[in-house]
Amino acid sequence: MINKTLPLALVALLAGCAQPTDRAQQYLDGEFPQTLNKVTVVDSQTPRDFTEFHRQAHEVVSNSPSMAAIYQPLYEKLNEWVLQSGDPASLAQFGVQAAQLGGGDKQGNVLFTGYFSPVMELRHQANEKFKYPVYKMPNCDEDCPTRAEVYAGALEGQGLELGYAANRIDPFIMEVQGSGFVHFEDDDTLEYFAYGGKNNKAYVSIGKVLIERGEVPRAKMSLKAIKDWVLENDDATVRELLEQNPSFVFFEPRSAAPVTGSAGIPLLPMASVAGDRSLFPMGTPILAEVPLLNPDGTWSGGHQLRLLLVLDTGGAVKQNHLDLYHGMGPRAGTEAGHYKHFGRVWKLGLEGSATEAPWALPPEKLQ
Repeated sequence: MINKTLPLALVALLAGCAQPTDRAQQYLDGEFPQTLNKVTVVDSQTPRDFTEFHRQAHEVVSNSPSMAAIYQPLYEKLNEWVLQSGDPASLAQFGVQAAQLGGGDKQGNVLFTGYFSPVMELRHQANEKFKYPVYKMPNCDEDCPTRAEVYAGALEGQGLELGYAANRIDPFIMEVQGSGFVHFEDDDTLEYFAYGGKNNKAYVSIGKVLIERGEVPRAKMSLKAIKDWVLENDDATVRELLEQNPSFVFFEPRSAAPVTGSAGIPLLPMASVAGDRSLFPMGTPILAEVPLLNPDGTWSGGHQLRLLLVLDTGGAVKQNHLDLYHGMGPRAGTEAGHYKHFGRVWKLGLEGSATEAPWALPPEKLQ
C-alpha cells in the first residue's frame, strides 16, 4: 500500500524550517560565530550607489581634525576604489580590510531602522491653537519630572518655554528623533532645536504600547500609523498614551544650521548612520546592503550597496542594529518611519593604518 501521508509530513517539515524573508532577510553566508567576522572577500551582487560617500567623508575631514587623523587615509583609499573599481570583491587590492557583522540571528542579517529631522510648527507665544509648550532643560539633575508631571504643569512659571506647538505628538516625535528644525509661524523664522538633555527616566515605546493594546497591528506599525491613530483620538486619549513613556527630552535652540549627529558632523541623507560606539567608533565607514522599500513600507525585494559613515549614536542602537539618516521634513519622516528591515553589513579598515583589523574587539565584546 502506498503511504500518501509521507509527502504531507515532508512538506510540513520543510515549512517549519523555512527562514523568514518578509523584512529583507538574506541567508547567503552560513552562520557567524562572532559579532564581527573577518572576511577576505566581500561578495555582493546588489546594485551600487556610492555617490554621497565623498561628500560625507569631506564633512568629517573638514570638521574634525581628530577623526581625520584616524580615517582620512581610509577615506582616500575608498574614494580611489570607488573611482577605479567599485567592485566589492576588489577591496583587498586597495588595502581595504572587511569584517562582516554576524547579525542578531548570526546569519548576517543586520537590522536597519530609520530616523529623520522633523520640521515642527511653533509660536513664540501661546494662543488657542498653539498651547502645548516645548521646554529647555530645567535645573533638576536626577529629580526631574516625569512626562506625566510635565504635562500636568510641573515646569510652568520657570521661564523654560521655547515655544508652543499645536499638538502633543509633534514635540514627542522630535523628542524621539533627538533634534529637529522649528518654523515659528508667527514671525516666519527657522531655528534648529538641538538635544538639550533628558529627565533620565526609562524610555517606553508608544508603538509597542499600541500593539499590546490591539490598537495597531504589529505588521502595520510605523510612524505614520502612530500619527494616524493620534488624529483619530481626542487630546485626553493621546495624552494618556504618551504618558506611558515617562522619558522626556529637552531642547537647546540654535540658529538654523546643518543637521549634526553626536559626532558633531553635518549629516547627509542616506550617507550616515547611527551605530553602537563599542563596535563603530565615530567616523567608521561601513559597506552596507541597504534594503529598498516600496512606498507603503513593504520590502521591494531588493537591496542597494552603499558606503555609509557612522556619525551618530542612539540609546536603542546597539550591536547588530543601525539607524539610517533619511533627511529633513515630512517625506523623510514617512520613509524613515517604515524602516525596520535587514541588510548585510561590513565594517571597513585600512591595512597598516590606525583602522586596520576592523574585526578586532575587546574580549568582553566577542560573542
